[in-house]
Amino acid sequence: MDEAVEEAPGYPRHWEADVLLRDGGTAHLRPITPADAEALQRFHVAQSPESVYLRFFSAMPRLSERDLRRFTRVDHVDRVALVATIGDDIVGIGRFDRLDEGDGGRATAEVAFNIADAHQGRGLGSVLLEHLAAAARERGVHRFVAEVLPQNRRMTSVFRDAGYEVTHAYDDGVVTLGFDIDPTERSLAVTSAREHRAEASSLEALLTPRSVAVVGASPRPGSVGGVLLQDLVRGGYTGRLHAVHPEAVEVDGVRASASLQVLPEPVDLVVVAVPAESVLEVVRDAARVSARGVVVVSSGFAETGPAGLERQRALVRLARANGMRVVGPNSFGLISTAPDLRLNASLAPDLPPEGALGLFSQSGALGVAVLSSAARRGLGVSSFVSAGNRADVSGNDLMQFWEEDPRTRVVGLYLESVGNPRKFSRVARRLARSKPVVVVKSGTTGGAPPGHAVRTSRAPAAALDAMLRQAGVIRVETIHQLFDTAQLLVAQPLPEGQRVAVVGNSAALGALAAGALESWGLEVPEPPLSVHPEADADECARAVEEVFARPGVDAVVACFAPPLGVVDTGVARALARTAAASDRTTVACFLGMHGVEEALSAPGADGRPRVVPAYPSPEDAVRALVSAVRYAQWRQRDPGPRVAPEGVDADAARAVVEDALAGLPADDDGRVALELGPAAAGRLLACYGIALQPSRVVVDVEEALAAADDVGYPLALRFADRELRRRRDLGGMRTDIASPAELRADWAALTSQPGVEGRPVLVQAMAPPGSAVTVSTMEDELFGPVVSFGLAGDASELLGDVAHRIPPLTTGDVADLVRGVRAAPRLFGYRGSPRLDVAALEDLLARVSVLADDLPELAEVVLSPVVVSPQGLSVLLARVRLERAARRRTDTGSRRVLR
Repeated sequence: MDEAVEEAPGYPRHWEADVLLRDGGTAHLRPITPADAEALQRFHVAQSPESVYLRFFSAMPRLSERDLRRFTRVDHVDRVALVATIGDDIVGIGRFDRLDEGDGGRATAEVAFNIADAHQGRGLGSVLLEHLAAAARERGVHRFVAEVLPQNRRMTSVFRDAGYEVTHAYDDGVVTLGFDIDPTERSLAVTSAREHRAEASSLEALLTPRSVAVVGASPRPGSVGGVLLQDLVRGGYTGRLHAVHPEAVEVDGVRASASLQVLPEPVDLVVVAVPAESVLEVVRDAARVSARGVVVVSSGFAETGPAGLERQRALVRLARANGMRVVGPNSFGLISTAPDLRLNASLAPDLPPEGALGLFSQSGALGVAVLSSAARRGLGVSSFVSAGNRADVSGNDLMQFWEEDPRTRVVGLYLESVGNPRKFSRVARRLARSKPVVVVKSGTTGGAPPGHAVRTSRAPAAALDAMLRQAGVIRVETIHQLFDTAQLLVAQPLPEGQRVAVVGNSAALGALAAGALESWGLEVPEPPLSVHPEADADECARAVEEVFARPGVDAVVACFAPPLGVVDTGVARALARTAAASDRTTVACFLGMHGVEEALSAPGADGRPRVVPAYPSPEDAVRALVSAVRYAQWRQRDPGPRVAPEGVDADAARAVVEDALAGLPADDDGRVALELGPAAAGRLLACYGIALQPSRVVVDVEEALAAADDVGYPLALRFADRELRRRRDLGGMRTDIASPAELRADWAALTSQPGVEGRPVLVQAMAPPGSAVTVSTMEDELFGPVVSFGLAGDASELLGDVAHRIPPLTTGDVADLVRGVRAAPRLFGYRGSPRLDVAALEDLLARVSVLADDLPELAEVVLSPVVVSPQGLSVLLARVRLERAARRRTDTGSRRVLR
């Protein structure tokens, strides 16, 4: 699209989006402009007479010049139109026109759609509706109406299936539909399900291609393109394989063509290994032959600097505009071990053995190490993708695919950056409910390797760990630990509890294992059972059987060392047989006993081989087992429903925010920011059912006495200035003031100190006694809202005893947030102290999380102190800072593929 048009006044650039369709293809959505008149006419003329009649209720072979002007010239406020494009063609249009205020004073707009005949059934109507609804809500419209002919069942189903409550009225041969477009739990679930299906389909097209072309395949020894072609041939790819080289007739036994356009058939997947400056032309050719995806192995993109970054952006724009997904650039490639496919479109010399582990690596260089580590352990792989610079396809896409893939039982991710944590959390949480997700995350939340476009983060470093735990993800520190954990999860059932038995032929190894288990918080109900170091296989087998027969055992750690350096696989076979006949999770350490791995497999109850994973040390075995126990506990725990506190008025809250920010100038970064005063902060919080303790700000004792009559005795005095309150040398607070005389005396004591004369003071009603806590939220460019909780004072300020969660929260998340700080026992009757009203605290956290999730302009909200009493709580002070930033959240209510 012309850059000059994009910069036209009022053009809402943030409405542009790349979207995935039902079949996994891509399209580009954007606001219509006058420059679209010719393309709109082509779109209209190509429509069937039936489609034109259903849209306009009459025959209309061509659009008049007047209609073209009316349809393409909109104000993006009261008249809005979005077009969906693939290549240079418009394939769908959605529009709304604001009407008079509807029922209840809610602004209403008339909505209409038109989808190209050739693209109907791909989900264009539903995705246009999502984006139109988001744009309408931004413009203050909350209800859509539409007039359709009774026979237009396809359009009726678009509205009905979107999850909205649709009303129908029939008059004079036309059906009028009406529905509120504010998100509901059902509409959000529909959007998420559609996103999941589309992203899974787009990856299926990449990982199950019927035909592959390697562009840059060269007969020159050692060339990257030649290696890629050889790997596909050597791996036994079962589909149709093509080589593309401008001069060669044949490459590695594969017939070569001069370009993609002269191939004898269309191709599904194009593997690109040409210099960076030639990649865009290859992608254009791929679009002309209707390819579904491209794997760009070439380097020379964002990792090289600004020019490379722009080349990378152009690559993604071009591919998505033409319905394709991109793996890379700077990718190691992708692999599928499916027996009926055997796809090795990567730089790995050998196709890994088939297995149940799905692997994703952002790093191309580490792709070799990841696959080599899996091969050394004999750990089979279902599929592998190296994202390289992660310009398009990401770990989120792969998780969507692996959730549906029956060949994948465990997912392993090596991440160098997380570009969209809110979506990662949402997708990973759903996947982890059925399949374990193991993540190695290098670096910190704010850093990213060259080539990765990631927003900076101001969130606490602990926010990433909190997000992963919240989503049920198993985080490990190294690739070695990733495979330790995956090896167990692939081979063994999940532990039902945390009671572990230890058995072996070395008291020292048993003690190491037991100590490691207890240090991780697991239970060892009985001392390790150790046989004599020189015990034979039969004696060791009896010890193993004795341990497995113990009641109340959820898992077994077996540790054996070779007596006199002699390796005896009989012990391994006995352990494997006993474990296979049991439902107990089993791990083993055969210290120095190489060659026992094959003996650690035995048929399970279902007849399939069941392997006992072996580790080089007891600590490695225990660490993997702990990860499995923690994950199993997360799966067993009911997350509860999404929090939905009563008494919330989101529209009123948004009005408070808009009124506060209206008319304020932007700074050099395009931000509009301010801190709300006490009255405005109180009004905003009240919209979410959060009441502040009654208080007044005064400057002299007479005002204080008058304020006391309003707030009531007993009361407290504290400096209104935050910095003065934090200075312990001033003793900036007086409490339990019961009379005017006490108020005068305490006022004098408080305000007579050097440097505080004339400073404002807060007169506030006393809260019932309890424990002070801090509840806060911040809007982060990377994570979105981050809700934090801690007990007030040194525990959180000096020791960092603060828990974090990423909204939207469930009731289980809120409970975990309260119990996630080490000082939490103080809330539950620690050492005879009264048990406090945790239910009221959880309700407050739920309200703050919904407030933060609803309003991205809330840069920061700090409620501190909040006094939690045995019955109820009191919010004493609140700080609310607003900020309207130029950048928006990465995970919105409408589907989009981020660039």
